[in-house]
Amino acid sequence: MSNAKVLPLLEADGQDVVPCCPPLTERPMTAEEAETAARMFKALGDPVRLRLFSAVASHEDGEACVCDISDVGVSQPTVSHHLKKLKEAGLLTSERRGTWVYYRVEPSVLAAMGKLLTLPAAA
Repeated sequence: MSNAKVLPLLEADGQDVVPCCPPLTERPMTAEEAETAARMFKALGDPVRLRLFSAVASHEDGEACVCDISDVGVSQPTVSHHLKKLKEAGLLTSERRGTWVYYRVEPSVLAAMGKLLTLPAAA
């Protein structure tokens, strides 16, 4: 059993995507916002995790069975470990269907990540 705390990347507000944190150029982050963003970036800072995240995000319908994305040059237990870290960071969700687990990147997660790194609009 893991005792890791899962931090939400974003909160839904109707149709709008509300990122976990303000755009980096808007104002300094609070300690809590920085913790959330750092967990996300740390999860994506590993090349295997980044490949797995990309494989899920680019898969048809934005969802992939673990059986379709596990060819990233590491053993299956290591793939499972990395997918768990991506889930803990709030970047992936999963659903068990029979014997397989399917992973999904919610479109709102990608939108929130984009908003975090967006430059202010030119006046």
